[in-house]
Amino acid sequence: MPRLRRIITRFAEKIAERKLQKRCALSIGAGTKISYRNLGQRPPAALTVGEGSIFQATIISDRENSIISVGNNTFVGNSRLVCAEEISIGNNVLISWGCTIVDHNSHSTDWTKRETDVREWHFNRKDWSHVKIGKVRISDNAWIGFNSIILKGVTIGEGAIVGAGSVVTKNVEPFTIVAGNPARVLQGVS
Repeated sequence: MPRLRRIITRFAEKIAERKLQKRCALSIGAGTKISYRNLGQRPPAALTVGEGSIFQATIISDRENSIISVGNNTFVGNSRLVCAEEISIGNNVLISWGCTIVDHNSHSTDWTKRETDVREWHFNRKDWSHVKIGKVRISDNAWIGFNSIILKGVTIGEGAIVGAGSVVTKNVEPFTIVAGNPARVLQGVS
């Protein structure tokens, strides 16, 4: 029975991969493992994953021209990447399970601009002109602990560590450890 399950799983992955290749510019490096079925119904315009990586995240692409890039030897666990513009993840990065990385506010902070959102969604439309968007960058050798949230416009510096359950609203300096809600510097990385 386990052998049959593996065969069915591989077949489903191949179908999901082919569907994704038709809908976005896909570049996958040698030796990389991707869970294609997790990539969602709204893939980005471009998805690049480097060599030797493991990518298990769900992608929610909120705009047509969004770009997600992942470096070499990087692990992205069962997490969510919510992208309207660009999310960039470097080499040798570890992103644990349950994390959310989002490059936008999703809605305007002005209620008068939000009041038409639901009506527009019925027609698969969204007015992005009042939504704040900022590229998210996770630099090489960073480690994001489980259930952390990385918000728009944040850069996680090289070698930085984000403690489990943190909410990161500001840039994290290279080789520092941050944790909490909002994330605060605890110490440097030795």
